[in-house]
Amino acid sequence: MEESGSIVAGYDGSAEAAAAVHWAARQADLRGCPLHVVHVSIWPLLTHRLGPVPGVADSGLERSAQAILEEGVSHARAAAPGLDVQGTLLHGLPASYLAEASAGQEMVVVGSRGLGGFLGLLVGSVSLELAATASCPVAVIRPDLHPGGPIVAAVDASGSPTALEDACALASATQARLSVLHVHHVPAGYAQRNEPDAEAAAGEVLHAALRRARALAPYVAVEGRVLTDSSVPHAILKASDDAQMLVVGTKGHGFLRQTIGSTAHAVLHHARGPVLISRRGNS
Repeated sequence: MEESGSIVAGYDGSAEAAAAVHWAARQADLRGCPLHVVHVSIWPLLTHRLGPVPGVADSGLERSAQAILEEGVSHARAAAPGLDVQGTLLHGLPASYLAEASAGQEMVVVGSRGLGGFLGLLVGSVSLELAATASCPVAVIRPDLHPGGPIVAAVDASGSPTALEDACALASATQARLSVLHVHHVPAGYAQRNEPDAEAAAGEVLHAALRRARALAPYVAVEGRVLTDSSVPHAILKASDDAQMLVVGTKGHGFLRQTIGSTAHAVLHHARGPVLISRRGNS
């Protein structure tokens, strides 16, 4: 559908999607890659009467969908004049088509359509499904942006290499500081006094991640912290309140490919700012 190496932005006409397209356009401009704006219309799944209405110019559901796409493209071009922007109108289920469009791309960018205040869940079903099925990184953008904040990368015991790589790419493009976090998980009520080996292992995970981050992003200011908490998502969310982007990995694989792991799931639901779910192929 689009050139390999594009940033793909989903647009549905909402304020959240407009914020996502603006962010995607600026990111594409920084990276020197094209932007592809996609609107997926569900109307053909609901009715065959797509218009136009007889005697009414510029009417009908299909024309309305085309107008939404044109609006999204206009948002992108306004955010980054001179950027190579393409637009495509598709018909069907948005998450499925955007996941298909993600193959071989730099990233997919969508807005959050969550119900703020409802049990604290701030991400919509399309964003959540796409984060679990795309084959490239998925950025979920919310209007509450922190452009002066750091890029925050949360790494697990494996060092989360793809998440760290994506965070370094973001920090290098924006020249933001990079903050690397690793959580030393201590279950509630568990005595910590006999855990020197576990604490040392957590420190080693962080130091290894910092070495790799400095090699990947040599011109970026890199800092790191080991956090101790009974809840890994709680620690990550608390430490990333001012992040311009929080980057987390996903553990969905094999027959669980279409999952994102409990930590990424919780972070995506409860983060107040933008989140990047780091994915590669069938990861």
